[in-house]
Amino acid sequence: MPIFRPSLSRRNGQVRPFAAIQRGHTPPSARRDKGIVVAVEIVFETHSLTEDNENGIATGWLPGRLSARGRALAARLGIRYRDTDLAAVFVSDLRRAVETVQIAFADTPIAIHLDERLRECNYGDLNGCAIAVLTGLRFRHIDLPFPGGQSYRQVVTATASFLNDLKSRWDDSRVLVVAHSANKWALDCLLDGKELENLVGSPFEWKEGWVYVLDRSCSELSQTKQ
Repeated sequence: MPIFRPSLSRRNGQVRPFAAIQRGHTPPSARRDKGIVVAVEIVFETHSLTEDNENGIATGWLPGRLSARGRALAARLGIRYRDTDLAAVFVSDLRRAVETVQIAFADTPIAIHLDERLRECNYGDLNGCAIAVLTGLRFRHIDLPFPGGQSYRQVVTATASFLNDLKSRWDDSRVLVVAHSANKWALDCLLDGKELENLVGSPFEWKEGWVYVLDRSCSELSQTKQ
């Protein structure tokens, strides 16, 4: 399985037509035929279950490592997507996310692009602390960076930069993005118009993939506080 460092260029300048990857989802080309303007359809997945997740640890920018159950779930993620003709997979460059796609897409020709803009929020001095400790502090760091780290708003900024590049270089494609909970909140904020304050204060509810539409007609996504 090829792993590429940050790059949003199409392989060989081409993206082949592809089938819907989940029941009820329509490829962008078919949406366009129905008069729906779509630039990129994004399927988002969080990295698989880690040892830190199982032990109640907030990993942040630490690398993390998948647990035995997490490796099994990563293989299931691959079964869901590997034969669906994805244009590409984009992944956080933190080890737990990379490990997820390495297992999921082993022995496939799907291009994997690592991008540091898809990293989890950097909790700074609190990287590796107990999740119970972090949960009580998240709301304070929507705009104020964690000591030695960053704010959730800065994650939105980084994700917006990624999406703007994605829209300009992967038009009319479906891609898979594998990242972290903070990036999921950033997508909800940027593409679904949700308030970051409401997202950060709510429990994160995992499921097998979320689908977002990056509209071709929208202007450059905001990278600053709304």
